[in-house]
Amino acid sequence: MMQSTIGRGAAAFVAALGLSLALAGPGLAADNPMVGGAAMYATKNIIENAVNSKDHTTLVAAVKAAGLVETLSGNGPFMVFAPTNEAFAKLPNGTVETLLKPENKEKLVKILTSHVVGKAVMSSAIGKMVSDEGGAHPVKTLSGAMLIAKMKDGKLTLTDENGGTATVTIADVRQSNGVIHVIDGVLLPK
Repeated sequence: MMQSTIGRGAAAFVAALGLSLALAGPGLAADNPMVGGAAMYATKNIIENAVNSKDHTTLVAAVKAAGLVETLSGNGPFMVFAPTNEAFAKLPNGTVETLLKPENKEKLVKILTSHVVGKAVMSSAIGKMVSDEGGAHPVKTLSGAMLIAKMKDGKLTLTDENGGTATVTIADVRQSNGVIHVIDGVLLPK
């Protein structure tokens, strides 16, 4: 059942990621921001939008390979920290190709679900939690991994369990089933 919807779902997921980029851009319509060269629609789910973003083709391929298209097309709510193609390119050579192999599906699922939270939280609310908690707020992901949210130079950052960091480059891309925050790094669980 998941396999039959992977293609449609992955395309939507990429498009949704693009919405985040569009919302952050000056002069763009807030209702349908442009991300990765595509309009992102708040009336569509994460997958229905994401597949159209040229900046998230690697993420979409990974979501398909992990069999998560149906999940991320579901009701949610979901908050997705969506790494760009450039973020995946920062990983050691061959990492992405290795993770996309069927025998590594379990590891890929754990990595991808370490970018997803079962709540839709806007960046201003996360920033307030960071402030209220003395500069750092723990964020539990669907994989069980913990991220630490902080503010640095007015931008939201996330630190994974290995000390790796990513910055939110486009925040608050609304989806019918949640929100996407585009990030410039891949977050890895222990």
